[in-house]
Amino acid sequence: MNKSETISKLATALVKAQSAMGSAKKDSNNPFFKSKYADLAEIISVVKEPLLKNGISFLQIVTESGVETTILHESGEFISGVTPVVVSKTNDPQALGSAITYARRYGLQAMLGIPA
Repeated sequence: MNKSETISKLATALVKAQSAMGSAKKDSNNPFFKSKYADLAEIISVVKEPLLKNGISFLQIVTESGVETTILHESGEFISGVTPVVVSKTNDPQALGSAITYARRYGLQAMLGIPA
C-alpha cells in the first residue's frame, strides 16, 4: 500500500462514504463456473455517489505490476494498492482485457470494503 504523508481527512471522509455504501448485487452470470457475480459496473454504481458526496474519487491505472487503485480525497490525501493482473492466455487481447477488468473489480472492492 502507498499513501500520502497524512490520511486523516481521507479517513474521516471514507468512514462517511462507507456508511452510505451497500453490498453489490450479484446480477451477472459466469457460465464457466455456473455462478453469479457482481460485475465492475455494479461495484462502481455502489461506490461512486457516496464517494463523490464525501469529496473522494478513485483512479485505476494499469501498470507493469497490475492494476493500481488509488482513492483520492479533495484535500490531496490518497491511499493506493496494486492488484496483480493474471492472464490465462498469453498474446490474447480478450484474456488480457478480462484479467484487467477482474483486477479492477477486486481491487476496488478490497480498497473500499464492498461485499458482493
